[in-house]
Amino acid sequence: MAVEKKNTLQSHLLALKSGERVFENAFQGISRMILDAPIEKVVVNGKTTYDFKIFREGKKHIVGMYDEINSFVSYVKDAAEGGSSAEMAYVLVGEPGNGKTFFVEYVSRLYREFLASDGNRKYTFRFTGLDKIGSYGRIATIESQTYEDPAILAMNLFDDPAESRSWLARKIGLDDAQLDTMHENYRPLGACTGYIWNDLRTACGGDLELMLQRVEIIPVPLAESLGTVTGKYPAKDKITSSAVDLLGEESIQRLLHISDTNNPYRFDLRRGALARVAGGGIHFSDEMFKNKKDLVQVYLGVIQNRTIEIDGFKWPIDTLIVATSNNSEFNRFLAEKEEAPIVDRCRISYISHNTNYRLQHELTQYAIGSETKTTLTREKLHQDPNLNYAASVSAILTRLPHSDKLTPVEMMKLSAGEVAGEKSIKTLAEVIDTLSQDTDITNRFGQKGLGQRNLGRAIQLMVESSETNEGRCMFAYDVFRTLERVVLDYVHENNDRAKYLEDLKTAKGLYRERIMTEMFNAYMDEPQAIRKDVMNYVNMIIGIDAEHLGADKMWKYKDPQTGELRALKVDERFIKSIEERLQLKTEEQRESFRTSIRKIYGQKIGTEPNYDFMDNLELVKAVTDVRLKSDIAGAGSLIGALANRTNEENQKLYDRMIDTMLHKLGYCRTCAQKTIEYFCTQEDET
Repeated sequence: MAVEKKNTLQSHLLALKSGERVFENAFQGISRMILDAPIEKVVVNGKTTYDFKIFREGKKHIVGMYDEINSFVSYVKDAAEGGSSAEMAYVLVGEPGNGKTFFVEYVSRLYREFLASDGNRKYTFRFTGLDKIGSYGRIATIESQTYEDPAILAMNLFDDPAESRSWLARKIGLDDAQLDTMHENYRPLGACTGYIWNDLRTACGGDLELMLQRVEIIPVPLAESLGTVTGKYPAKDKITSSAVDLLGEESIQRLLHISDTNNPYRFDLRRGALARVAGGGIHFSDEMFKNKKDLVQVYLGVIQNRTIEIDGFKWPIDTLIVATSNNSEFNRFLAEKEEAPIVDRCRISYISHNTNYRLQHELTQYAIGSETKTTLTREKLHQDPNLNYAASVSAILTRLPHSDKLTPVEMMKLSAGEVAGEKSIKTLAEVIDTLSQDTDITNRFGQKGLGQRNLGRAIQLMVESSETNEGRCMFAYDVFRTLERVVLDYVHENNDRAKYLEDLKTAKGLYRERIMTEMFNAYMDEPQAIRKDVMNYVNMIIGIDAEHLGADKMWKYKDPQTGELRALKVDERFIKSIEERLQLKTEEQRESFRTSIRKIYGQKIGTEPNYDFMDNLELVKAVTDVRLKSDIAGAGSLIGALANRTNEENQKLYDRMIDTMLHKLGYCRTCAQKTIEYFCTQEDET
């Protein structure tokens, strides 16, 4: 008996009153889920925005998409507060492979997990003992087809809403504030639940106590495979798709039991995708505009009125409707002017590709895969330590538009929040603003380029190649070849193809510079050799003007990373040779460059004590060149020594460098040898 008492309407309403359970609509639930989690402020492309930490949790989480997530959160929040968004669908439009579907499925998974905890769980009700009424045949129990909340039934106990309200105040003890909050989400009962409730009223002679004994409260099932709470409707072909898939249809099976032909329960709503998410769920329409027109017309009614309508019967629903579409399909739909009412009822969010190469490292890792890779003969497959960098930089460069104000590399660095010489983040913000004025969406910042699927294809081609399998290593330079293959095979527009191939050349140049640094580190038998020299240069130009710098040029300073006191000898020749490499000829140019470095140091050290200037490629390249020249009389002679190993000394040098690469820098024998080979060629010199 105790179990029975727990699932009555009264016990549910008392749990609502005490705060053990909640009654809220889909928007309020999702909004609460997102906003209760930590929120941080971040600067993206020169603008301050919010980073909602709930999207960054788990092994495979959302990377980037700051503006898009902000747009989604403000849409849901506006709808939760009763704004116009509640009568709109949220549509993500963008190029294939940029994470639209992943985003929606991630939100759906978060929502299911959120509802799984006791305080957030959704409940619905079912009527029992219907076989005793007579007109329901052998149907004994009927569940609310649209998973209506028990509070909806409570607000519709009587035909007069005021009477229901006074019953709630009298019997449950809800105060005016609680009743007002509850009635903000008031909606009438669905056609079949309303009809059955009236049948029960007649059968029980209007005795509410007897009627409520026939009501049982049950939790809404959360299993993803049932399509309840979060359901997906993928666009189907023109012949097999119909409104039935969304709304439901008349059920022959039920007609065999129901003798009353007016009973709306003869319609099986759960046959459609909408009814299963109608109790505060998320309906995801994948590639919405690929559906045929009459199906999109069905969405028109559902989005605006939030009701399922069949043959004049209505079932109010409470659902967040999210859809995706690719640019070409959406543009084709827009071209048909008579379809304007649909787009008018959608909040369109244009999803761009990720343009931050540092964040791309995570996405590239998703494409490479987290599992240990093996060759076709089941031997362990090694990953070149430079593979992720080479693939990430290549993908990002293809996504950046051509600009007269910034070179591709400057744009790439500014997008990642790094320093790009004299160019400031303001320049990038101006470029983005100018491009956002373009009516053609695909010309806007980050809208074109190689997507995540294309990157995945390039990795697949690389893994299946005989070189990779023979050498048992995914050598970084091979990714350029497979990316070229992907561009040639999958990019059909000539201008885009030419641009992407040019971008891959730029990426090879960046890879070349990275290899120069790696070679110096290997030569010095020290993984951080270049980093240390770059920081030495920075500390020297800060110390050179220090008041207490003695004749011995020794400068004492406090290391911000460790807090220890350090001593450094200011070597003016070292400083001068680096600045010569940077083409700084006059004293003014040198002083201007030093001032900019000091300024960056001052800005960064407060927020990032470990900042090491390694993102300043020009400076890193200059330091590398100077060190190679002073230590080995130029890169040329190191190349000569490594390429010509006929004498014992050169062979020793080669063996020592290979040993360092194997044990300190994360290479395997294959990629170590191939990287040295590549270093010894004159390819991709910038």
